[in-house]
Amino acid sequence: MRTHIRKEVSSIAHQPAGSVEETRFEKIHNIVFSNSVTASISVAHEIADLIKKKQAEGKKCVLGLATGSSPVKVYDELVRMHKEEGLSFKNVITFNLDEYYPMEKQDIQSYWYFMHEHLFNHIDIPKENINIPDGTVSHDELEAYCANYDKKIQDCGGLDFQLLGIGRTGHIGFNEPGSNRNSGTRIITLDHITRSDAAETFHGIDNVPRQAITMGIRTVLKAHRIVLLAWGSSKASIVAKAVEGDITAEVPSSYLQLHENTTFVLDEEAAADLTRIKTPWLVTDVQWNEDLKAKAIVWLCEHLGKTILKLTDSDYNEYGMSKLLAESGPAYDLNIAMFNRLQHTITGWPGGKPNADDTNRPEREHPHKKRVIIFSPHPDDDVISMGGTFDRLVSQGHEVHVAYQTSGNFAVSDHEALKFAEVFKDIAKENKTEVAVINEIISNITNKKSNEIDSLLVRQLKGNIRRHESLAATRYEGVPDNQVHFLNLPFYETGGVKKNPIGEADIKIIMDLIEEVKPHQIYAAGDLADPHGTHKVCLDAIFAALKNLKHKDYMKDCWVWLYRGAWHEWDIHEIEMAVPMSPAQVLKKRQAIFFHQSQKDGAMFQGDDLREFWQRAEARNSETARRYRNLGFADYAAIEAFKRYFF
Repeated sequence: MRTHIRKEVSSIAHQPAGSVEETRFEKIHNIVFSNSVTASISVAHEIADLIKKKQAEGKKCVLGLATGSSPVKVYDELVRMHKEEGLSFKNVITFNLDEYYPMEKQDIQSYWYFMHEHLFNHIDIPKENINIPDGTVSHDELEAYCANYDKKIQDCGGLDFQLLGIGRTGHIGFNEPGSNRNSGTRIITLDHITRSDAAETFHGIDNVPRQAITMGIRTVLKAHRIVLLAWGSSKASIVAKAVEGDITAEVPSSYLQLHENTTFVLDEEAAADLTRIKTPWLVTDVQWNEDLKAKAIVWLCEHLGKTILKLTDSDYNEYGMSKLLAESGPAYDLNIAMFNRLQHTITGWPGGKPNADDTNRPEREHPHKKRVIIFSPHPDDDVISMGGTFDRLVSQGHEVHVAYQTSGNFAVSDHEALKFAEVFKDIAKENKTEVAVINEIISNITNKKSNEIDSLLVRQLKGNIRRHESLAATRYEGVPDNQVHFLNLPFYETGGVKKNPIGEADIKIIMDLIEEVKPHQIYAAGDLADPHGTHKVCLDAIFAALKNLKHKDYMKDCWVWLYRGAWHEWDIHEIEMAVPMSPAQVLKKRQAIFFHQSQKDGAMFQGDDLREFWQRAEARNSETARRYRNLGFADYAAIEAFKRYFF
């Protein structure tokens, strides 16, 4: 694998994104990888090649570096190459893009801290060669400081390589919408969306600084080589605007169209809205398969506002599907086949319907009573994402186990924890030992410095809050307590935003539960919005466990269904099981979510969507039902959707 990746890296700047016809809407060179890890390794090797080339020439290598989740795996690979392959950074000078303002260097939320944590503490770069904007400079000195930052880059010969991420506003560095093409390093006011995206790191948006120091667009564009990283479905829309849209200050990353040596390095989810991927039939002839047919027909219906059975031959011909019509037509046959495909995804029996023909149903009839594990990354994803299906499985007599993979303690606010601690103190006031412990917890919370990591006692309290909220919800759904499992996977229990990589201990915990239950069905969160987020890490741990257990006889009868989180849903053509919900079930799901009180009324990490989780879940489920209805199917109140995973 390393050898294959190594070959890709050496020519990444010259790899064609596709044919000229396929990419005719694209104004920036881009490469799409199957996943962010492979992509990150490729970028790391390009950087390593540049460092070695400069070393051979006896020159300094000047790197512009980015922070955030996008470049983490790049830095991991550079550290690995330093430790295992002897890659030296002694000739490297770095300039970071940005820093929050005001911000102390040693603050765990600072980019100074981030860079040292992820890269500089682990390589041999001279300290004097590290340049990161100083978040402690006084207001009076800022203008001169920023001008000197640009001058220092210039004095070093300019940036040989600039690594970038992209924000959902299209910002690069902290160049927010409205940034001028000729801007240099400066102080800038952060967009609300940018601040909300950082809210998790800062324990809530109110703690996120409102300003930052950032390299300007002009500074970035002077780099000899630029590579921008984008991972996950949440970046797909803005990537398409930057790559295919007009150059505009409202999408600052679109300025990169002016640079002659820029590459966007994307995973499949981040590239999903590029025309050649989203609607390839509009730009070139395609090889039609069943999945692409489904995607195209659903798109055509929604584009024209027609139900499936009303599409005509001329509709197909007009929108680049004449070859499909010639191969599989006429329209009548295509429409009927597609209608039947989607009709067969709809079922009110997610565990299979007893004594019924299951030929065209998404799930098997046998066994009538199935053992089911619902894996929930956090202690509320089960009811938020599949509460209606959860209710159906229990009410239809299946043995349902719920496995909460992480404690979710990080998502409990200090004021919520303090409320519980004070209640416990009143109850335990006659017990001096318990009161002493509670007083310590209260002191830890009230005296905690800004952005300081919670003490172990506070983390335990917050974890217990979420544990008992979960038990209240599962009891409401009718699941016995002995079928509720709190796994507390070790990778999550760091006390801070940064989590550990998946380890053998995490995988073994999941394997042990699967071995114990021997399930016929597994439900897991298939969110891909953030490929390095908790949902994806939890999913990878499940996949690793399944791989290790697939040889077991009982696993041959185990089916895995993936659900999505509160923000996104499977697209219609991807759905393989659609479970309708009645109005009464919608209300019951809402009540189950309400048991997670610490996450209600302004949960900490909602981003720019200020609706509560139950509101977002209901909107998503009703939208899925609306889309099915507009394609010509029955008018349901809501639908939860699943995609099968084959291991």
